[in-house]
Amino acid sequence: MDTTLLQSTDWFPLTLSLKVAAVATALALLLGLGLGWVFGRLRFPGRTLLESVFMLPLVLPPTVVGYAILVAAGRRSALGAWLREHFNHTIIFSWHGAVVASAIVALPLILKSASAAFAGVDRSLEAAASTLGQSRWSVFMRVTLPLAWPGILAGTLLAFARAMGEFGASLMVAGSIPQQTQTLSMAIYDAVQAGHDELALLLVIVTSVLSVLILAASQRFFSTRPA
Repeated sequence: MDTTLLQSTDWFPLTLSLKVAAVATALALLLGLGLGWVFGRLRFPGRTLLESVFMLPLVLPPTVVGYAILVAAGRRSALGAWLREHFNHTIIFSWHGAVVASAIVALPLILKSASAAFAGVDRSLEAAASTLGQSRWSVFMRVTLPLAWPGILAGTLLAFARAMGEFGASLMVAGSIPQQTQTLSMAIYDAVQAGHDELALLLVIVTSVLSVLILAASQRFFSTRPA
């Protein structure tokens, strides 16, 4: 591969992809921890159905997720109008839209991992901590979360990889605007469409290497999960 290509390549899509994936994963982690504990520990009518609703982005076509975001937060929606009126901002055709789309598609991976991790924690250890006068919050932070953390972290790494590679939903919501919303996956698509095969190959290699490293790290944490 020509070294001049490396020097002339615009790496903005890579930096934007990493930023979008990091923010999206953080948002998905916050929500996924709470939902994972609920579905992993509580039993209530409709639990399976409700969990299935949150897992839908894992199986729905990304364009369906993108369309749902447009309906819920587009310029004509109540939320979109509220954001425009109070903050003079819209997530449509901005990198924030890519964050929202990526967070939604990454959430099921964290949710499933967190649910399984919380369900696998030995409750006798939590009970022992409670008898020592620890509050529920203290037991959760000092016992439950540390024991469940390897499984949660493995799911979080997978979610980061999924968010970094998000294409369909992000394209519908944020578009592919150079230097603004063009992520790595969109840059690859645009390079192929423009006939820039060498650039597309370079970006594919970068994406593949990053994905392999993330998957290898996630497998390591999966293998260290407590039985």
